[in-house]
Amino acid sequence: QVQLVESGGGLVQAGGSLRLSCADSTRTFSIYAMGWFHQAPGTAREFVAAITWSGSNTYYTDSVKGRFTIARDNAKNTVYLQMNSLKPEDTAVYYCAAERWGAGSSRGEEYDYWGQGTQVTVSS
Repeated sequence: QVQLVESGGGLVQAGGSLRLSCADSTRTFSIYAMGWFHQAPGTAREFVAAITWSGSNTYYTDSVKGRFTIARDNAKNTVYLQMNSLKPEDTAVYYCAAERWGAGSSRGEEYDYWGQGTQVTVSS
């Protein structure tokens, strides 16, 4: 059973940076494509970024291209989301998710496991 635990959220001023981490305690982490999604109050969950199991392919939603970077370290069973040049509209709860044998989908329903989320708040 995959258990994902996010960390690294917090309060930051606009233009600042945060790095989110998502760790999995199982030994099967490397077979999962990993994704990051976010959800602001009163809105639907949205895709942010994804990475294939090998790390060779990454995908981003248009609004974060050039600002966010997704990466993974399979030896540490961890996926990261480096967020730079943060904007107030990035404020949301950020969730990591695991897609078994997946290709890094932007659709939340393709993912098998989800973390509990970490709050990111960007002040103007």
